[in-house]
Amino acid sequence: MYKVWRFYYDGFRSMTLGKTLWLLILIKLFIIFFVLKLFFFHNFISEHAEEGEEAEFVMKNITNQK
Repeated sequence: MYKVWRFYYDGFRSMTLGKTLWLLILIKLFIIFFVLKLFFFHNFISEHAEEGEEAEFVMKNITNQK
């Protein structure tokens, strides 16, 4: 296990352009998972279903039962 860790650690340490690309990937993931969730995706189920009745609320909406 140590040899595998050392292999990746040494490879990442010697990168030049790769570090910048990884930084861009991490920034994009942060934007996708945190910023967009905060501003665009609210918790619809908790706003419309009573506590303890979330599963029933989802089932009714999936099957279009009234």
